[in-house]
Amino acid sequence: MSAATVERSATAAGAADIRRPMRAFELRVSAVQQLTPHFRRVTFTGSDLALFGANAAGETLDLRVKVMIPSPGHELPALRQDRGSLLEDWYQNWRSLAESTRGSMRTYTVRSLRRAVPAGPHGPAREAELDIDFVLHLEGGSGPAAAWAAAAQPGEPLTIIGPCLLWGDCLGIEFAPGESERILLVGDETAVPAIAAILETLPGNATGHAVLEVPDAADFLDLKAPAGMQLSWLARGHKPHGAAMAAQVHSLIAPAACSVGEEPEDVDVDAGILWETPHATSGHGLYAWIAGEAAAIRDLRRYLVREVGMDRNSVAFMGYWRHGQVLN
Repeated sequence: MSAATVERSATAAGAADIRRPMRAFELRVSAVQQLTPHFRRVTFTGSDLALFGANAAGETLDLRVKVMIPSPGHELPALRQDRGSLLEDWYQNWRSLAESTRGSMRTYTVRSLRRAVPAGPHGPAREAELDIDFVLHLEGGSGPAAAWAAAAQPGEPLTIIGPCLLWGDCLGIEFAPGESERILLVGDETAVPAIAAILETLPGNATGHAVLEVPDAADFLDLKAPAGMQLSWLARGHKPHGAAMAAQVHSLIAPAACSVGEEPEDVDVDAGILWETPHATSGHGLYAWIAGEAAAIRDLRRYLVREVGMDRNSVAFMGYWRHGQVLN
């Protein structure tokens, strides 16, 4: 399906909608796949996906969405207006509801989005599909999203808050390497789906490294990537979280020989949000995208900016979660 066809279909589907940057997508589970011991892919479908946003090239990259998990024994509260649009204060309205019945909201990255394909000479029609890879940490206690994903079955409904195609600009995508010649992607298991999606969209001549730390070697995945991108899978085992990927980054990216960069401001990861994603790189050299546990990401960012001497405008870093808090 061409981009023009998608745009026309989305416009027709939402002709009566007020244009808002975000909307509620009422979907249902169409398939579930246990990829590895800690990765479970849930595929969603639904007519609402005709209006699901992506960047200008139709890519989701590291796009973040909100997954709404119903409370046990309760349906999710209605988040849609009659025409399906969201008001700017939808979050406050949801927060005002009783915690015991309103459900839980968790942030995830989209693994892939496949637009609907009409029937034609080359095959039958195919519904639009959205994949989200959930990280399961059930052995140490888990949050509502992991528990829901572990038990999810085809046919179950779920609401996802994401960008609306009618709006134009796609909110929630942070990866922006500009004209950088080399790419460094670093993350723990919570960042693996985003890194996987980014790797698939890089140009064939892209060069650099992807460093992925996961709980166990059984969680290594076969990812598509340009030949010039070196992938390093690291099994954490009983090591401290982030130690393996930090050591690998130190071995790949050497500190500056004669000078150091600016000292990044210190961020209290227990009290503040560790998140900075500049949308304009400072040159054509190395661009770094790092995400995962906040303390580990903070230390890696300090190393790249302070010790390696990278311009902070070439480092996107995101604390997806904090050790000691419920992961998902």
